[in-house]
Amino acid sequence: MAKPAWQDSATGDPAKPLDGVRVLELARILAGPWCGQLLADLGAEVIKIERPGAGDDTRHWGPPFVTAEDGTSLGAAYFHSTNRGKCSFAIDIASTEGQAIIRELASGADIVIENYKVGGLAKYGLDHAALSELNPRLITCSITGFGQTGPYAHRAGYDFIAQAMGGMMSMTGEPDREPQKAGIAVADLFTGMYSTVAILAALNRRDRTGSGAHIDMALLDTQVAVMANQAMNWMTSGKVPRRFGNGHANLAPYQAFPTLDGPLVIAAGNDGQFASLCRILRCSLHEDPRFATNPARLANRAELVATVEALTAQWNRQALFNALEEAGVPAGPINELDEVFADPQVVARGLAVMAGGRKGVASPIVIDGVRMVSDRAAPGNPEPVDDE
Repeated sequence: MAKPAWQDSATGDPAKPLDGVRVLELARILAGPWCGQLLADLGAEVIKIERPGAGDDTRHWGPPFVTAEDGTSLGAAYFHSTNRGKCSFAIDIASTEGQAIIRELASGADIVIENYKVGGLAKYGLDHAALSELNPRLITCSITGFGQTGPYAHRAGYDFIAQAMGGMMSMTGEPDREPQKAGIAVADLFTGMYSTVAILAALNRRDRTGSGAHIDMALLDTQVAVMANQAMNWMTSGKVPRRFGNGHANLAPYQAFPTLDGPLVIAAGNDGQFASLCRILRCSLHEDPRFATNPARLANRAELVATVEALTAQWNRQALFNALEEAGVPAGPINELDEVFADPQVVARGLAVMAGGRKGVASPIVIDGVRMVSDRAAPGNPEPVDDE
């Protein structure tokens, strides 16, 4: 085929807030593609550039693999989880011809998302400085492990390493076990979301000034930033946070508790909810000065948790949940994924979608009653591009 042209909006829906915004994605794996997928869900036109032959690394991160009706492999499910709404082309950016095509595409783009190592695109003449000479309104979002500056800028970055170095693992897991990473790539996913926020802010500024921007996003920066209350706890008290398992650093009781037929998460977020919990459990802990207030409960966490566990263990999970729900005490079961997508609330909210005939998980964004999700599936094998 000839050089790729920008595609029409997948839905043609003028209500999509990013209709008419054009994105060139020079990113692979998760953080960059997650940002691109979110922009596509919001209505942007996204062209993804992949390596000839191999394509995006995540096409091979299986099983499971997604297959077409004729049995042709369309790549790993991992790839399809983060590339909905895009079209894809195979271009060798190391070639003179490939570089020319990328420059042409960037000239007509609003946004470029890239996650090459620092300086990686400059050797091809495709970095922000070079592309912005062709398109001064261009917004480039560069996503790396450690950012464009600093002593680690040259290093490759991975989610697992960011979770480890950024403090997340030190406070995740049971107190008497080794630190744990989260079950999903939170540093990558948060970086993709923060990148989207930065891009939208840059678009808004461009509307006022006419000038593009270069956005510098780093996995480590993001992981440190989302330490949130735990970071402020340390900054305020000087005490390094420790692992509480399913417990909460600032609230108690706020964790999973045993019942006769499985654990139930109980989140007593204030003294009134704790008093209601005690009445349901037929105890008077809320009248005991050691447990009457949240600071007191934190100071006596071990005794509190042991006592509550002994009481909840006498209940059937559904019966306890029903009682807590009626009393206004937040609680919920620990669902496995099949239970998640069978949950009536998840079903009612339409979080399982079909895009282009393939299953997917919807974006959580709803604007004016419309869920922001592209109806275009993730691309199959990338189309080759010639230089004619």
